Amino acid sequence: PPKAPMGQVDSPQTLLLIPRGGSMKFTRSAKFALAAAASAALAVSLLTPAQAATRSTVILHETNSITGLNCSLSATNSTTCSAVSYLQGAGFNYYNEKKELIKNTVFGSYKVTKNSATDFRTSWTVNPGRVWSDGTPITGEDLLLSHVLQSNAYSIAAGLGDPEGKDAPAFNGLGYSGVYDANIVGEPTLSADKMTVTLRFSKRIANWDLYGPGPSPVHTLVLMAEGATKLGTLAENEAARDRFIKAFNSKDTALLTKMGKVWTDDYTIITVNDKTNPLLLVGNGGFQIDNAVAKTSVTLKKNPKYNSGPALSGSIDTVVFKFIGDGTAAAQALANGELDIYSGQATADGVAKLKAIKSVNVIGKDEVAYEHWDLHYDTAPDEAPYTGLFSVKDGAKSKALRQAFLLALPADEINEKLIAPINGVTEPIRSTWLAPGSAAYSKLIASNGSAFYSRGTQASRNKSALALVKKFYPNALKSPLKVRVLVPGNNPRRASEFALAKANMAKVGFDLVGEVRTDWPSKLGNSDYDAYFFAWVASAVTQRQSAEVFDSNGGNNILGYSNPAVDAIIATLDAPLKESILLAKYIQIERLTNADAITRGVFIHPGVVAINKDLKNVKPGPLSPTMVWNYWEWTY
Repeated sequence: PPKAPMGQVDSPQTLLLIPRGGSMKFTRSAKFALAAAASAALAVSLLTPAQAATRSTVILHETNSITGLNCSLSATNSTTCSAVSYLQGAGFNYYNEKKELIKNTVFGSYKVTKNSATDFRTSWTVNPGRVWSDGTPITGEDLLLSHVLQSNAYSIAAGLGDPEGKDAPAFNGLGYSGVYDANIVGEPTLSADKMTVTLRFSKRIANWDLYGPGPSPVHTLVLMAEGATKLGTLAENEAARDRFIKAFNSKDTALLTKMGKVWTDDYTIITVNDKTNPLLLVGNGGFQIDNAVAKTSVTLKKNPKYNSGPALSGSIDTVVFKFIGDGTAAAQALANGELDIYSGQATADGVAKLKAIKSVNVIGKDEVAYEHWDLHYDTAPDEAPYTGLFSVKDGAKSKALRQAFLLALPADEINEKLIAPINGVTEPIRSTWLAPGSAAYSKLIASNGSAFYSRGTQASRNKSALALVKKFYPNALKSPLKVRVLVPGNNPRRASEFALAKANMAKVGFDLVGEVRTDWPSKLGNSDYDAYFFAWVASAVTQRQSAEVFDSNGGNNILGYSNPAVDAIIATLDAPLKESILLAKYIQIERLTNADAITRGVFIHPGVVAINKDLKNVKPGPLSPTMVWNYWEWTY
């Protein structure tokens, strides 16, 4: 489906963090069932050994169900959407299991064509002969929608709306107000043969190869905007693309607005069947969606016209994503032969059950997903006014309460009871910018202000927290302050995490009132809640790291957080920087965010994957989409 060029978050291509296991409600400006029940819901026959030897279907486990087909939308961007979308699309590059960016030379090529301090240009060329799944040739014209999706200036000039204004723009996606928008100069230029697009930036860009265009089947958007409900002929498709180019160049508000409505609204489906408009399913990846059953599964079939990426191994013709929230139920399904790949938020008991299954290999893997607790700061865009306990508008009082909350968060206990039994890690993380094990982590946490929340024992931190609360609420222990917490549903580990937090918070005058929701990702940023806890997972490696979370206009800023000093530092992260200078900037940012008391990291997710021993070449990676990045190599 059409998407911003680089995007995916615990789970875009323009955004580099995704809430793990669910979609994320972004601002426009960047924009557990019972085991028996879950197992019974799998409409997959058990396989005999003879059948297994000739299998052509791979069945993957996903914790949370898909919430739509266009991952660049605010309510659909997720690890699940990312994985499904990855199989349907191919662009200029991808990450391998070592976090190395690999050029997809089958699709095309790219390079820097001018490199001066004030004029930095990159060119992106589609190889001749690449085709969409409906047979339409892919050209450089299919790269131009990326500019529409990322340039605030273009959206305004074309009458599509101001992405930072009150009203939603026509293309209400995640790509605006980012690195691309801040640095792009003018419009992209198209080569005479229509196969190359050149971008001009106002300065040298760090990680420039992540800010190139991605292909979108623009002819399908035009046809749907005009009311079409079936695939067009080659002549009709190419004529439709010509109409897009004319509209793009002339900034035709009428047609572009209709296309924007399709792009924003029509992909928010979770059921796909023979009544679904086939134009919604056109892609250039190795697989296409064949059907989807709401909250149960998505099935993809091999794309016979696929030639935009590495050749498929040949033995796999169907990929099925099965959605099972409960890790124990998923492990049982794996044991029953109803899954080939398990990848979830394992508990210690769950890992033991996985290791007892003789037909699978259980492996640990590197993760970049970090669990954290966030406190609401101010009103997030597109939400009702936040006037709760932690609102910055209450000044010193709310800051003291935020500090007390983060002090009383029992991070050590959470690690010792929920994480250490899986991987032996007992120490909480103390940064939301760098992970333990990275070269600069020790230097960062020594100076980033995190010691305020980690020094001493939990008992001593509770004492400090209670003093802060009593300063404004002397009777808090008798009349505790209610803190509304969004609790991710269908997740036993997070249920335990919330229970541990609730028990300790009661000691300092906070009464955590949890609302358990399976649709939690779409509620992130909602003003009904004072606190959230979940995980971000990265989809790329950049200097900007967690910038989108803390920038006032950042795509992942769900808390309404705004600090001009933080914004000013983040604005300097686009240009290439020496590692020592970059580290100093991270330290400055974290000192400020720790002082503002808005977030605290808890743990890196322990990576546990179980794979059918008959399925070869599955190489789990740390970046989203973690399990499917090399699907073309899979074979039985």
